[in-house]
Amino acid sequence: MQYYIAKTVSGSFPATVERVIDSLKAEGFGVLTEIDVKATMKKKLDLDFREYRILGACNPPLAHQALTADDKIGTMLPCNVIVQDLGGGQIEVAAINPAISMEHVGNPTLQTIAESVTGKLKRVIAAI
Repeated sequence: MQYYIAKTVSGSFPATVERVIDSLKAEGFGVLTEIDVKATMKKKLDLDFREYRILGACNPPLAHQALTADDKIGTMLPCNVIVQDLGGGQIEVAAINPAISMEHVGNPTLQTIAESVTGKLKRVIAAI
């Protein structure tokens, strides 16, 4: 099983980012952070980079459950979702697969929560 869930779509980059944010909201996630990798690479390294956005998504009730089950799990939060321009009008959307990353923690409660989050993120990606 892959450590991420992904889908490639046709369209514009800005419109795809908005669709991803809307899809996340529909599944109970908010976007806590948004990193514009292209702008950061230009500013910090004076490099030209493709459109690439990292969205830090959080579902508050599930995050609370996870933090209650293991106070160090915050090191793995929020769930990152990326949107990147592959060129030729193709945009890839990918999200972390929490069920895979939580397997190594060894906490059955967290695994159950992670499977729920994975299901939500799969629906987010499918809806794009």
